[in-house]
Amino acid sequence: MKKKLALELIQQNVKICKKCNLCSTRKNAVPGEGNVNADIVFIGEAPGKNEDLHGRPFVGAAGKKLDDALENSGLARNDVYITNIVKCKPPKNRIPNYEEKTMCSNYLEHELST
Repeated sequence: MKKKLALELIQQNVKICKKCNLCSTRKNAVPGEGNVNADIVFIGEAPGKNEDLHGRPFVGAAGKKLDDALENSGLARNDVYITNIVKCKPPKNRIPNYEEKTMCSNYLEHELST
């Protein structure tokens, strides 16, 4: 229960984050989600257009591929934890810069250590 509450707090903080300029161009911040006791964690680089619209990681084409790979391995999305290094979609789907990665790194560190 402690892990779940800790991750919920991280998710809430991600959703209101204004540490860098990505907050001004996002529709939704995209916190990690999944099994808080998972042995397997998938970490993407940054949310894309679909993730930004829905506020959830890996819901676009990459999400479909991930779901298929999990199913082929006998796993489901709720068996793993899924997150991104950067929690907001960079404009024009560009690669996140050093500052953006640094600003989000604390969230990722907390997600992984919880």
